[in-house]
Amino acid sequence: MTGIVAGHPVPPRLAEGTDPGLIAWRVQLPGLVDELLERWNLSAGAPFLPGGSSAWVAPVRDGDGVERVLKVAWAHDESRDEAAGMAAWQGLGAARTHRHERRGRTVALLLDRVRPGISLAEQLTWPERDEVVAAIARRLWRPPSELVGAEAAAGFRPLSRMCAWWADAAQQRADTGRSPLPRDLVEHGLRLFRELPAQWDGDAVLLATDLHPGNVLSSGGEATATDGATTDGTGRQWVLIDPKPYVGDPHYDVLQHMLNDPDRLRSQPGPFAERMAELAGLDPSRVRRWLLARCVQEAGVLEAAAEAARGLADAGVK
Repeated sequence: MTGIVAGHPVPPRLAEGTDPGLIAWRVQLPGLVDELLERWNLSAGAPFLPGGSSAWVAPVRDGDGVERVLKVAWAHDESRDEAAGMAAWQGLGAARTHRHERRGRTVALLLDRVRPGISLAEQLTWPERDEVVAAIARRLWRPPSELVGAEAAAGFRPLSRMCAWWADAAQQRADTGRSPLPRDLVEHGLRLFRELPAQWDGDAVLLATDLHPGNVLSSGGEATATDGATTDGTGRQWVLIDPKPYVGDPHYDVLQHMLNDPDRLRSQPGPFAERMAELAGLDPSRVRRWLLARCVQEAGVLEAAAEAARGLADAGVK
């Protein structure tokens, strides 16, 4: 698919998407962007490349000439509450959000132009990335009612809903022979994935669920520091982007970071879980159980996940 949005070609990753819902939304994208640019009094530059798979993101200038970033995204099921989550986390580690809205299947955000804006995935060693991700997570984890008020908080979905949805998809893969794990481990892991959300008796907090080094940007320098940025031990500043908010058990929220380091996930899943638990102030045994369940759920999609699931099961994680 090719097309022009705000005078520029659609970025390649967005143009290549084949989901029927995305295709239908993408047809409307030029009009959606033009309407937002006019209504929010913005002028747009060329979108960032290669771009995201379900969002158009570009540098813009507002009516005062200040640099911002406009993100116009397809509100698929996982990302439905991105705008509300970013707004709720202002001052707690998320990139500064100036305007936001969700209308039908579209989420729009007007964000700070974060500089230097390099992702954590391109910087630091993995152990140092662990520390940054854990520090951001600890700031994000608040009951929704403390962030946005009871009425708005009711709109965030429970983690149990996402886990049930993903477990159903994983069971279908297993039933059609696409899981490399033995049947008893699949049954146990997916049952655990469904049950763990309900077994949490602590505070149900707002989760990013997609917290990993690719969704954390560097923000530094007196002129470009972002309000609420998380500062590491060297004074570098970091901010969250692109969350997929749900409400529930904070132990879940370190898992995507771990899946993004397949070498360590494969070779030492237990110690990796223990390290993230220590950094994030969590129960290590519960992180290990969550990791086993998530790795069973990802088996057949991520090769390292199946190996980690076997390793955790062999080590007696139940």
